[in-house]
Amino acid sequence: MWSEGTISIPDANVKAKTIICHYWVKHYEEPSEEYGINGGRISKLTLKINDKTVCNYDRGWDIHPTCKEAEMALCILLENHN
Repeated sequence: MWSEGTISIPDANVKAKTIICHYWVKHYEEPSEEYGINGGRISKLTLKINDKTVCNYDRGWDIHPTCKEAEMALCILLENHN
C-alpha cells in the first residue's frame, strides 16, 4: 500500500520556523528482512523538502537522510508505518 502526505518538522536552525516535508511510503502488512527498512514493513520511501529529495529508500538506501529534518521525518514514518 502507498501512503503520501506531508509532515511539519521544526527547523533545526531556527526553532520558531517549521519545514514541510513531503513523503511517499510503500508499506506492507508483513515485515521484510530482505527489503524493509530495518527489516520492517517499509520497502520504498521518498522524502522531499522544497522539491529536493533529502532521503530515498528503494529496497535499499539510495540517499540516506541529508539533514536533521529528514532524519526526524524518517523517525516519524518508521514509528507510524514500520
